[in-house]
Amino acid sequence: MNKFTKLGLFTLLLATVVFSSCKKDYETIESVDDAAIKAYISKNNLTQMIPDPDKTGFYYQTTNPTDGTFFLNPDSVLYDVTVKSMNDGTSYLQPSPNGNQGNYVGYLNSFSDPRLSSLTFNIPAIRTAVLGLKPGGSARVLLPSYLAFGKNGVGFIPSNENLDLIVKTYTYRKQWLFDDDKIKSFLTTKGLTATKDASRIYYIVSSLGTGKSIDPEVSTVVINYTGRFLDGSSFDSNTAGTFSTVLSSTAALIQGWKILIPKFPAGTKLRMFIPSDLAYGPSGSRDSATGLYVIPRNAVLDFDIEIVSVTD
Repeated sequence: MNKFTKLGLFTLLLATVVFSSCKKDYETIESVDDAAIKAYISKNNLTQMIPDPDKTGFYYQTTNPTDGTFFLNPDSVLYDVTVKSMNDGTSYLQPSPNGNQGNYVGYLNSFSDPRLSSLTFNIPAIRTAVLGLKPGGSARVLLPSYLAFGKNGVGFIPSNENLDLIVKTYTYRKQWLFDDDKIKSFLTTKGLTATKDASRIYYIVSSLGTGKSIDPEVSTVVINYTGRFLDGSSFDSNTAGTFSTVLSSTAALIQGWKILIPKFPAGTKLRMFIPSDLAYGPSGSRDSATGLYVIPRNAVLDFDIEIVSVTD
């Protein structure tokens, strides 16, 4: 083989290597993610998964109750989202046991959670999946990284992470109906008998005081309290007789306190179950330093209250 033949052969081999290397380097993230999702579907026998209608790259499966009508964009939906890694099963987000999310279906083209970031991310797959559901139905979405948090990742979700999402909707169209059933179910489970106020607050008086009545506009009230969620976990407490307030003029107080506490005189001890719209509502309450929720969105609150003293 002469030197020209050898040089030609070497050039051909080099070109082949370079071409193969370039082909590998320029394999798109779309094709990489799609191959990974298809392998995940096969491995986990997810035979009901279908590509999304617009062929953008995610796959989903819906499970519906037998009755009801499908969600439409103008409808309110109460729901929760679970997020885990398709790569190793790491659980990134779990629903709060004491609250739930809620929005109009048409606004579910975005996703945010302060545990990840203060940013809002565009993820229309959630809305597409919910539009295939009836209230009480669930959807599973296999979301490629480029339709999720991309090459940069976010928070504790790493870069190029394909995600397995579960979107669970609730049968209730209104949050106050959901809250009312939560409270009634809790009372039944615990064997408690409560009175329902016209405001929808449930309460149990363990000791009716005989002291001064409260004028919500002018009375300074000293209150001992412990606040819990329905799962029994406490989020705040002050039982040292040091919490003093004028109920009507303190903006930070929740409406449930302002409504019910003035109905009882000093010395009263009661327990009250406050629906979320009379507490912290769909916004919840976050820690100012971390941005994380202290009170989840749409949380029902359970308070032990003692009206220690009332002065005008």
